[in-house]
Amino acid sequence: MNWDDDTTGTDASERLVGPAADGEDQAVEAALRPKDLGEFIGQEKVREQLDLVLRAARARGATADHVLLSGAPGLGKTTLSMIIAAEMGAPIRITSGPAIQHAGDLAAILSSLQEGEVLFLDEIHRMSRPAEEMLYMAMEDFRVDVIVGKGPGATAIPLELPPFTLVGATTRAGLLPPPLRDRFGFTAHMEFYGPKELERVVHRSAGLLDVDIDPAGAAEIAGRSRGTPRIANRLLRRVRDYAQVKADGLITEEIAAAALAVYEVDARGLDRLDRAVLEALLKLFGGGPVGLSTLAVAVGEERETVEEVAEPFLVREGLLARTPRGRVATPAAWAHLGLTPPRAQGSGNGQQDLFGT
Repeated sequence: MNWDDDTTGTDASERLVGPAADGEDQAVEAALRPKDLGEFIGQEKVREQLDLVLRAARARGATADHVLLSGAPGLGKTTLSMIIAAEMGAPIRITSGPAIQHAGDLAAILSSLQEGEVLFLDEIHRMSRPAEEMLYMAMEDFRVDVIVGKGPGATAIPLELPPFTLVGATTRAGLLPPPLRDRFGFTAHMEFYGPKELERVVHRSAGLLDVDIDPAGAAEIAGRSRGTPRIANRLLRRVRDYAQVKADGLITEEIAAAALAVYEVDARGLDRLDRAVLEALLKLFGGGPVGLSTLAVAVGEERETVEEVAEPFLVREGLLARTPRGRVATPAAWAHLGLTPPRAQGSGNGQQDLFGT
């Protein structure tokens, strides 16, 4: 089981349950995190490859190679970084790309690392360019040049660093420059989880939370979790609350479905924003094509929110398509909302001609 405690971006899991998790929720998430690769559910290929890397490093008595983890939020990048540190018996330092805006910020962190320490750098693609260039030398040669002074009188003082392992995490691997990406000895892409894997996540978390749940209840939660362990665990906690207040505490398929209906999560995992986007696209624009900005105005959200939060899941579910002319609803979107597609007119592209002819 695994999920990130990513605070650098907004994802569907946070929208599903309202405000960000408070201190108690964060403590629960920390308690549910697997502590080693044996407890980690899913991502079999990544686990197998990473296990080889770590075992070989331990056998040599060396620091593990730098690791790059990419994938959507909530799939376990932070958890894997902690497991890497635990497997190597090393401390871990956690920071993020947006927090490193100057080369001096990075130099201060690197100069205080202990030998063998793991540095986890979340959202590494958002690090400033000067810091990024300093990181090249630190990763390859374990040293940095600290610039003292300005202008022609500036002096570069080399600073030796102890061997360390950098674990970089990114949700947008394509934004990483090749010189940085090539310096990682091991790279892995985290895939979305299947229903059976998520059921295992839900069962394990229920056991740790002392929650009674039957197989059908776990399957119902897993099926609405958008392929993401973090969402599965947060939905489990909300369904647990409902079962304690409205039922006898046992989570069955019926209880899970009723609870998730309260939280506006439908059978395919779509939430309020997802359905608002689809309804606007279908009811106001006849299924499209429509521009992203226009669609965002129609649902009362920022363009970036629609593009980065709602669209990826809708596209992955085959409910929405991006075209050069704009966003277009698929036949599956009409079927999911129980609406009948308008008869194509004139254009022959299967979409309603909004302006008529």
